[in-house]
Amino acid sequence: MPDKLTIVTISAETAPFSKAGGLGDVARSLPKALKRDGNNVIAITPLHGVVDIKKHELKKIGNDIPVEMSAGESDKKPIILKFDYWRGYLMHGLPVYFIDRKEYFSGLKTIYKAKNTNERFFFFDLAVLKLIEILNIKPDIIHCNDWHTGLIPHFIKKRFKKSENFKNSALVYTIHNLAFQKGHSEVKGDDDGYSKLPRFSDEDGIKRINFSKRAIINSDVINTVSEQYAKEIMTPKFGQDLNRILKNREDRVFGIVNGIDYGIFNPKKDPDIKQHYDYKSLDKKQINKLDLQKKFKLPQDKNIPVLGMVTRITEQKGFDLLIDIADDLLKQNIQLVIAGSGQKTYENFFKKLEKKYPKKVGAHLEFSTEKAAQIYAGSDIFLMPSRFEPCGLGQLISLRYGSVPVVHAVGGLVDTVTDYNAKTLKGNGFIFKEYESQQFLIAIIRAIETYQHTDAWKKLVILGMKQSHSWEIPAEKYGMLFRKAIKIKKENKKQ
Repeated sequence: MPDKLTIVTISAETAPFSKAGGLGDVARSLPKALKRDGNNVIAITPLHGVVDIKKHELKKIGNDIPVEMSAGESDKKPIILKFDYWRGYLMHGLPVYFIDRKEYFSGLKTIYKAKNTNERFFFFDLAVLKLIEILNIKPDIIHCNDWHTGLIPHFIKKRFKKSENFKNSALVYTIHNLAFQKGHSEVKGDDDGYSKLPRFSDEDGIKRINFSKRAIINSDVINTVSEQYAKEIMTPKFGQDLNRILKNREDRVFGIVNGIDYGIFNPKKDPDIKQHYDYKSLDKKQINKLDLQKKFKLPQDKNIPVLGMVTRITEQKGFDLLIDIADDLLKQNIQLVIAGSGQKTYENFFKKLEKKYPKKVGAHLEFSTEKAAQIYAGSDIFLMPSRFEPCGLGQLISLRYGSVPVVHAVGGLVDTVTDYNAKTLKGNGFIFKEYESQQFLIAIIRAIETYQHTDAWKKLVILGMKQSHSWEIPAEKYGMLFRKAIKIKKENKKQ
């Protein structure tokens, strides 16, 4: 087995070029960490319309590359579509290739919100494999991130099974969120994961393809973004109807907690916050708190605990619990600020709450990296009551910025947050075990009460800030996982 692996990592979004959520951050930071470990890494992602070509100095490398829209098993006269590809860099020596077809990617000012999402990523997955052949890369590892890349393992096993470029490639599929399995979850009709794929011209058939299921069936190794979530997805409660298939491949399922890039998420040098600080200069954090209160038009008072949220505003993130307790919570001497966007029902709730409690609630209902940084730096307590949470980056960032997390005991939240004990002074946050609104409220009240004890609170904050959640350890674990996948691949070839 080579000391240095050739790794091709594929993702639907890759920050800083394109980002809709945590997947974009992981797709930027993990390849960089793997490269720093001495591996040969190549990233591939779509050229979405949101990508700033001039800013990132992208260069077009290839034009009108034809690719057959077929898995090579069901289409005697496949449709042929063409794509262009561009190149940029995540860091020196780490190229990112961008696949484009205007009607699917660069012509749309969105990453995901398109009616033909399955069609777009069916095309993307085939174009990725065609591009690897054109570049004549022979990967040791093909690392597929989430459902958008889920047909790649299937295509390699079927259409590309004789390709010299892939004959020694081990396939690793990372589940970032099992709730997302295809682009058209509302489409009726199940995909068994084993049968032939429909013709590309079969619009309804394409919509029914379950990308995640096919990736799980065809990959050499499957991993999730936390150890706890790896266990949870094999149960009916969290398995999203794929728990049986995952349970059948239990020996191939692993969990690795994500990290965060400390070059980006760092209060010592974050360009979006008013005052830089670290755990040795914690008093300076108060300047960010006063600035946050001012920006959200709340009374400036450093003694009032500020509760922050930075999140997609969806049911998964626990907003039903927050709605239940909002009035009781706001009877406390606190302020609540939130930044994010999502379901209109929840957004409208926050608009009404802001009007009802103008001196206590501030809401910025759209995604903003600047506002997010200001909340992390200015808040005292960070709320993550998620119903389920594969990993979560918010709690890792909040710890880094000295905002103490209050979390539900699921997924990556369990793996990274330990419940504070006032007697032993151990723990870095506050946990509620049952997904129930009063339990959530009790956890928040515990945090607010602890905040009143200045010395204890300062020690709690410093403990969290000093913990390491960088990508160094996760990258090392991915290196070990990749080598395990190569070993499994070789053993299977012998059988």
